[in-house]
Amino acid sequence: MEMPAELGRVLVIIPTYNERDNVERITGRVREAVPSVDVLIVDDASPDGTGEVADAMAAGDPKIAVLHRQGKDGLGPAYIAGFRWAAERGYDVMVEMDADGSHQPEELPRLLSALEDADLVIGARWVPGGRVENWPKRREALSRGANTYARLMLGIPLHDATGGYRAFRAATLQKIGLEEVDSRGYCFQIDLALRALREGLRVVEVPITFVERVHGTSKMSRDVMAEAAMRITQWGMSDRVDKFRGPR
Repeated sequence: MEMPAELGRVLVIIPTYNERDNVERITGRVREAVPSVDVLIVDDASPDGTGEVADAMAAGDPKIAVLHRQGKDGLGPAYIAGFRWAAERGYDVMVEMDADGSHQPEELPRLLSALEDADLVIGARWVPGGRVENWPKRREALSRGANTYARLMLGIPLHDATGGYRAFRAATLQKIGLEEVDSRGYCFQIDLALRALREGLRVVEVPITFVERVHGTSKMSRDVMAEAAMRITQWGMSDRVDKFRGPR
């Protein structure tokens, strides 16, 4: 299935760290699902050889590129590096996608179609029609709870602000102001969504099926969750203080 032609050039950005068993599989699925898009693999100097596998793919396919970074520096900085790489080359749409297969490339055409009437499209698990596969109940409860907390604390009309399967217009990222974003873990997703909403941009959620990884290990950690909880609380409290003070 092809994407809407009026969207222009689309780049799928896939950050990797120790994803040797997944990177070739997910890239191949993207190329098969939407052959017209380009793929950028952003590798954080994976010690398992992910970068070398990516280089080999890029050597055989002009629609695949690899950006090598110096070391593991977090999800947010990896995506920002990818966004800047895309902006320098004139891409019109940037897509975030996990390397582990949890985001289904076959659903990408639906995200891109929704972008025709939006500035940012989020593939959402916790909306009608969305679902997760092979997740333990505890992890589902944590994700739902985190999103509920973000929605209430920040006053945002989103059910899956932490969702990492997204499509941005290039103009959206310009308005957000990436130079001011310093979130590193999964709260990076909340950060960008919040900034987009505060700019008055159109943020739309479309249902997706999120499938737990089969190969490799999750990058989720207590530090990542702690950063998200701390930042959501800080942002929410800052908003409340500003409202209490009123206009200056």
